[in-house]
Amino acid sequence: MPRAREREGSHGHDRAEGADHGHSHGLTHDSIKRSREGIRAVSLSFAVLALAAVGQTVVFIASGSIALLADLIHNFGDALTAVPLGIAFALHSATAERRAGLAVVAAIFGSACVAGVEAAARLVHPSPPSHLAVLALAGAIGYTGNFVAARIRLRVGARLDSAALIADGHHAQADAYVSLAVIASAVAVALGAPIADPLIGLGITAVILRITWQSWGTVRGHDRD
Repeated sequence: MPRAREREGSHGHDRAEGADHGHSHGLTHDSIKRSREGIRAVSLSFAVLALAAVGQTVVFIASGSIALLADLIHNFGDALTAVPLGIAFALHSATAERRAGLAVVAAIFGSACVAGVEAAARLVHPSPPSHLAVLALAGAIGYTGNFVAARIRLRVGARLDSAALIADGHHAQADAYVSLAVIASAVAVALGAPIADPLIGLGITAVILRITWQSWGTVRGHDRD
């Protein structure tokens, strides 16, 4: 009887270990699934924003609009934030993901600085944009690209509880409306107010700075939690 109990206890222990082992596999599987879903989201949003930024670049070369330049610089920077986010998800590292969130905030701030300098320079040396209809089309391209990218990042970020991806999604969401300012610039210049172009560029810079502050709060707040 003691031997039977011993065997029974041994089998019970083996079953417990088997249950733990299966649970461990479940955790590993969830981690891999999260990583793949995160990489898929940042890759898709990167492709969307990159296409929008390339289209805007072509229009900027033709029109020379500083408002459009401010927007496309930001869109390029927004697209490149997918790089640290993708690396973080590939590493399955919460620390890397937090650092990616900080990289996102730094990229937003950097684009604001560049856009602000360019807008100020155009105020000192005025040069009204041309090809206004095409310029308005570029603003619509920027709006569409950012809107789609924001939906992708926010949806997946909420599902994965990723502060970095959520911050980047809010960034793209706000940029969608910032891109509408490019259309406003084209309309203002067409109505005979060319000074509106660099002023709108400065307005875009202010909005980007506000987004920087909000994104910083999102990332830091998640770190404290």
